[in-house]
Amino acid sequence: MAPRSVIPVDKNWHFKQAGHSASAYRPVAQFPTQIHLDLLHHGLMPDPNIGKNELDVQWVGETAWVYRTTFATPPQLHSGGTATAVLAFDGLDTFATVVLNGETVLETENMFVPERVDVTGVLGRDGENELVITFDVAYFRGWRIVEQHPEHRWGCWNGDISRLAVRKSQYHWGWDWGPELLTCGPWRPIRLEVYDSRVADLYVDIHVDSSLKSAKVAAHASTEGKASRVRFDISLGSKSVASETVDVSHGKASATFKVQNPELWYPIRYGKQPLYTVKSTLLDGGEDADSLSKKIGLRKAELVQRPLEDQPGTSFFFRINNTPVFCGGSNWIPADNFIPRIARERYYDWVRLVAEGNQFMIRAWGGGIYEDQAFYDACDEVGILVWQDFMFGCGNYPAHPEFLKSVEREARENVKMLRHHPCIVIWAGNNEDYQYAESEGLSYDPSDMNPDNWLKTDFPARYIYEKLLADVCRELIPGTYYHPGSPWGGKHTTDPTVGDIHQWNVWHGSQEKWQNFDKLVGRFVSEFGMQAFPSIKTIDAFLPQGKDDPDRYPQSSTVDFHNKAAGHERRIALYLVENLRYAPDPIEHFAYCTQLMQAECLASAYRLWKREWRGPGREYCGGALVWQINDCWPVTSWAICDYYLRPKHAYFTVKREMARLSIGMTRREETHAKSKHTRVDITKKVRIDVWGSNLGLQDLTADCVVKAWDVETGKETYSQTVSAKQLLPANRSTEITAMDVPVATPDAGLENRTVVAAYLYRDGVQIARYVNWPEPFKYLHLQKPRRLRAQLSYDGEAVWISAEVPVKGVAVECEDDEVRFDDNLVDVVPGEIVSIGVRGATKETVFTTQYLGMMN
Repeated sequence: MAPRSVIPVDKNWHFKQAGHSASAYRPVAQFPTQIHLDLLHHGLMPDPNIGKNELDVQWVGETAWVYRTTFATPPQLHSGGTATAVLAFDGLDTFATVVLNGETVLETENMFVPERVDVTGVLGRDGENELVITFDVAYFRGWRIVEQHPEHRWGCWNGDISRLAVRKSQYHWGWDWGPELLTCGPWRPIRLEVYDSRVADLYVDIHVDSSLKSAKVAAHASTEGKASRVRFDISLGSKSVASETVDVSHGKASATFKVQNPELWYPIRYGKQPLYTVKSTLLDGGEDADSLSKKIGLRKAELVQRPLEDQPGTSFFFRINNTPVFCGGSNWIPADNFIPRIARERYYDWVRLVAEGNQFMIRAWGGGIYEDQAFYDACDEVGILVWQDFMFGCGNYPAHPEFLKSVEREARENVKMLRHHPCIVIWAGNNEDYQYAESEGLSYDPSDMNPDNWLKTDFPARYIYEKLLADVCRELIPGTYYHPGSPWGGKHTTDPTVGDIHQWNVWHGSQEKWQNFDKLVGRFVSEFGMQAFPSIKTIDAFLPQGKDDPDRYPQSSTVDFHNKAAGHERRIALYLVENLRYAPDPIEHFAYCTQLMQAECLASAYRLWKREWRGPGREYCGGALVWQINDCWPVTSWAICDYYLRPKHAYFTVKREMARLSIGMTRREETHAKSKHTRVDITKKVRIDVWGSNLGLQDLTADCVVKAWDVETGKETYSQTVSAKQLLPANRSTEITAMDVPVATPDAGLENRTVVAAYLYRDGVQIARYVNWPEPFKYLHLQKPRRLRAQLSYDGEAVWISAEVPVKGVAVECEDDEVRFDDNLVDVVPGEIVSIGVRGATKETVFTTQYLGMMN
């Protein structure tokens, strides 16, 4: 018996518009592919990333398309025999009719479900086989389903309701950060498999003992065909760890191993990321018939929800190998509108960018896709935890029988494909669907625990989230926590004391000041954000005429077109005008001001929420995931890195806040009336709190020094060690001191012109730093520095920045994209040099700077 052979069906593909003659076929741009990539390749449509071209390509999504190829029958089938031939489709987007040699062999309706079709009797015994796939219009099919189910209360945020009926990436209908580009095509690989027997699935159930000294590894293989034995091998690198051969019974084989003193997988900074290989080899008469391997990580992952000391509700934090982890991180959307052009290396570049930003978790958001294996491989290898949503977002989904059947297949297939990745520590049923149900007053009675009743309400998707998906996860990944939705928990989705919340009362909602993020904390904040313009280089890339475009100003119709958030003009203006002195021209400085605004906002959230990570029993906030890390096209959005992986300044302020050791400060005004009704006899004090956050696993001691300067004169007005040998216990935040803003003359208004910096020193070496300014910044009489310097260090590995007066938000920039900064947007005070790492710079590199107040 010959071993299984796998032949990629990736050559000779052509495409055409349905209804056109065969002469209209053109070769594809690549394979896998999607229709927009092929049209773009042949110049049949303009690039939708440029200008307003998105409007001119809408016809593509309302057109049916045909893909065609030919391939030879493999030699082992020429002479007949018992081998099975299967066409495997990893992803067809979305309503596809597959015809092989004139015979319809498959019809699909779910972009997320891989399909396998036995074509043994359809293949020609010799010669060429013709494979034709016709992709119907998902948009029209969605509306047809909506009309077929008038009993359902259709409704959604973003896109239109036809998306709710279609199991396709929901962001294809457009979102408040992305364009409307309804694409189709063979978006994942297609292959022909020929075999007598095969390993259909390999699953490894891992249990790490609470002592962390041993791990039980139970390997399970599902098989097809006549082969009767399976050999399981576990290895770590080139070292064999265990091996056992077992019999196949009813298509199943299992073996259990005990690994003593396992090399455990940890999140980045907490340990290493060793990956064991588990291999299942299917044996027939002593010959290898097939094999399947998975890389796994041995780790103990728990979501801890327990009562807290001194506060109501329960905790919500992740514990990995008995170590609590404050999950500072980001949300992830698809990195392109056209998935097939995201190369494996680009996924790695994104994940490395997350890791270099001191982040520990990515949430794969529920309106995109179950990501490519490369995404999760990168997270496994780098040590980034993944919060994985199922693909439902911002709407009231139907639950008719055909839909439920498709969703169950989708859930099973994707959980099985991804469950070996150690990075995935939680699955969630949806994004904001419970929140949508609350906003629309849909029926939801938590006390009714009869799933059949849920299907009869106007919120039938509860059955999907609390029954169907929960059952699939319970069966297939019992060791991974399943969360019905995000946000979810407590009496309502905004309950800050139970489960996770999405904190959108800055930007959306009540539009709170970002300085009040401490009042907007939750047990785990899985979404929050602030918009900013992307890099000016990115703006020039989407303007049709680049730097010479007449729309190259912040309020132009083209620049506005590249911001999909409703009301973005008012919201950006609101937060700018509340905080900064700014002007819309030139666009370079306006873009800088929006990025400064975003950077200050997000840093405030991380700083204030991480303060609430106060140690065992006091984990009042267990994580903060910013919306979002990335973009799917060049756009103004909430992303902290733009489409071209260019970090915005918020990336660096978040990186500083999530450092292993940081120091935080907040400033508040306290008033005390001397009598009950007076408006005159009132004393005011401006107080600062100082705390340290030690995310390391070792206690440390440090001296805390506080200094102050007059923002108008640049004169240093205070310098004291406020706490000597301050103990900062491991893995928590610790309050250091509370004091008045130090000024020479209290109650003379000097507090509002005094900049205060706090430092941590260990053995005379500075190990943490933070500069606190009076806010709002717009009230400050900022002085323009006469001697602001940004110069390359002698070894070329850093840029040294200094000034003779306090300077807010110094951004160092360079035209060369190959020059990368390790930090940026730094506050400078007299008497010190701030050093930021740089890569790729030479003595000829020209650095420029921007800072707050330079245009005033």
